[in-house]
Amino acid sequence: MASLPSVLLANTLKLDLEFKKLTSSSLPLDKKGSTISHDDMVLSSSNVDFKEVSFLINEVNSRIDPSAYVPMLKECIEKNLVSQVEEIHAHIIKTGADKEMFLMILLVNVYSKCGNLDCARKVFDNLAERNVVTWTSLMHGYVHNKQPDVAFDVFREMLEFGSYPNNYTLGLVLNACSSLGDVKLARQVHGYIIKYQIDHDTSIGNALCSLYSIHGNLDSAIKIFKRIKEKNVISWTAAISACGDNGDSAEGLELFVKMLSEGVEPNDYTLTTVLSLCCVMQALTVGSQVHSLSIKLGYVSNLRVKNSVMYLYLKSGLLIEAKKLFYGMETVSLVTWNAMIAGHAQMMDLAADGVSAHCSGIEALKVFLELHRSGMKPDLFTFSSALTVCSNLTALEQGEQVHAQTIKSGYLSDVVVGTALVNMYNKCGSIDRATKAFVEMPSRTLISWTAMITAFAQHGHSKQALQLFDDMRFIGVRPNQITFVGVLSAFSQLGMVDEALYFFDMMRYEYKIRPVMDHYACLIDMFVRLGQINEAYDLIKKMDFEPNEFIWSMIIAGCRSHGKTELGYYAAEQLLKHNLKDSETYFLLLNMYIAAERWKDVSKVRKIIKDEGFEKLRDWSWISIKDKVYSFKQGSQAHSFEELDNLLTELDGEAKVLGYEPQTSSGSAEEDYKESTTSTAPHSEKLALAFGLLNVPNTAPIRVNKNTSMCRDCHNFMKFISMSTSRTIIVRDSKRLHIFVNGHCSCGDFSNLI
Repeated sequence: MASLPSVLLANTLKLDLEFKKLTSSSLPLDKKGSTISHDDMVLSSSNVDFKEVSFLINEVNSRIDPSAYVPMLKECIEKNLVSQVEEIHAHIIKTGADKEMFLMILLVNVYSKCGNLDCARKVFDNLAERNVVTWTSLMHGYVHNKQPDVAFDVFREMLEFGSYPNNYTLGLVLNACSSLGDVKLARQVHGYIIKYQIDHDTSIGNALCSLYSIHGNLDSAIKIFKRIKEKNVISWTAAISACGDNGDSAEGLELFVKMLSEGVEPNDYTLTTVLSLCCVMQALTVGSQVHSLSIKLGYVSNLRVKNSVMYLYLKSGLLIEAKKLFYGMETVSLVTWNAMIAGHAQMMDLAADGVSAHCSGIEALKVFLELHRSGMKPDLFTFSSALTVCSNLTALEQGEQVHAQTIKSGYLSDVVVGTALVNMYNKCGSIDRATKAFVEMPSRTLISWTAMITAFAQHGHSKQALQLFDDMRFIGVRPNQITFVGVLSAFSQLGMVDEALYFFDMMRYEYKIRPVMDHYACLIDMFVRLGQINEAYDLIKKMDFEPNEFIWSMIIAGCRSHGKTELGYYAAEQLLKHNLKDSETYFLLLNMYIAAERWKDVSKVRKIIKDEGFEKLRDWSWISIKDKVYSFKQGSQAHSFEELDNLLTELDGEAKVLGYEPQTSSGSAEEDYKESTTSTAPHSEKLALAFGLLNVPNTAPIRVNKNTSMCRDCHNFMKFISMSTSRTIIVRDSKRLHIFVNGHCSCGDFSNLI
């Protein structure tokens, strides 16, 4: 979501009229004498040479008119020349100019804006008089230098001193409340504003609207917006952004239409905010109209707007239009590169199938490589996006290359990049590298701890996950909802019922975290694994919300495996109410009904499959070797099929010696609907595995992606092949990550239930 620039800090400090006049006053200057009077020479501030005046103030006996300091101090602000401010200050005291009130007020402002708040406070404390400008200057310095608590203390002092704030002062106070995250304090300031009947003021209303939006109170933000008498473009943009930031994009677009109807012309921030709402709503038609409007208003070359339009096109799948915008830019900023990478990454989620998603990810990495070759330095957002793409691709080699670049660039120490590395190595199946990345992080956030706990749980290292959870709590890091998903997942794989229920209650009662669907899914997964189907169903009945299709699918899988037919049929009926878009689930139900000879239900499911267009279950797998993607489907004749078939026959024999017994489907429905030439042809993941064994070096793991879930037979086959070849085989199917090592799978053989 596009965010607005701070309404509070963007305003210019409102100085007294006398102070404003001084900034353009005449400056007398004479190189011949050490004393310069107003009558000797008149020099406008626009012609002042900073070096010349600096030379004069270093002369012991030189004396200049007090107004001559003004442009020098202004230049110190512009260039952040802290040491020069101190020199000028010393000269002001030496020449007695510190008696000039306007000069000392300016010094408070200059020290504040240059970040030297100790000196600003000393000058402030020694002032004979203090007006609202002085108080506000000091507050601005503390807010600008991320000390909002001190800024608010200064505000209290100001009120106790008997000085009254102006609108800009109150805007700074609201900014401080926002930074502190103190809504209660903000409401007190709001009450003060209402008491003096200035809440209708434009700048105050804008600040309040943004403040309540940040803290998730959209109703209050909109009410305040409506009370503003003279709404400017900032007011409208703040309200539109508030809607987007609080999950009501539709209302945000309605406000934008109303803004246009009232004749208010949007600026570039408004346009980028509205375009981001279009991204969220996938409103391509509206976004295209906003793009046309931006061109009409003269923002055709505005980089921020072009980036937003490009991102919208990427997220909508309009790759050609997005690339046309990208390559048509005269100057490409890092934000633009990042938008291209993130946009391609988003297309992975929108892709029609796994192979298309994989290709979008490869395109994202190509853009990252182009950025590297352009000579522009990536930032932490670039690296985190690239690592996320590598995670989704299960592309370890490319992830290692990105890792190397983070080391060279110095971003490895950043907690965001470090956490992205942990996730990448986890999803690529390298738990050792993920652990190393976590241990080497100089600092860790809750997200970092949660990522590592989840990684251990997904890799079947449940004891390490629980130990890490204890370590996290020991150092005082408070777990959140996602952390407990990882913890409960670890207990699920270990089958530790009492412990899982204990931590589930801990989450609810000690940490006051309300359970969500994922928490119940972990517990139900545990009961199903243990064959305790009735306990799983009892837990479902205790939930405060309706179970989703994933939970009902687990119940069905457990019922099929453990003979709970009646409960399985009931779960199937509940599952069909969800209007599923997942073809696999329908074939699961079809197989179950065929096996039970429930022909009426078979006809019903077949009709749904036909109506939804699921006439073929496309069984695709793909493997990436040296940046090239090789895809396979059942019955494929490509990639030297005869060689692959011969190898699979040989592997099948080796596996049988070790105890492998081929399993057939529990019904014929899945094979009937598979897009293949023969039902006896090997499934796509077996073909990808064989190709990997022929082409991937012996020391490297084989990584296969699959667009559907593995069947029981393929899952068992992978286990025995990992044993016979001593190779690590990593398969990411549509449901979970499977890591096969020496005859064991990280999923704990949950796939055997399906």
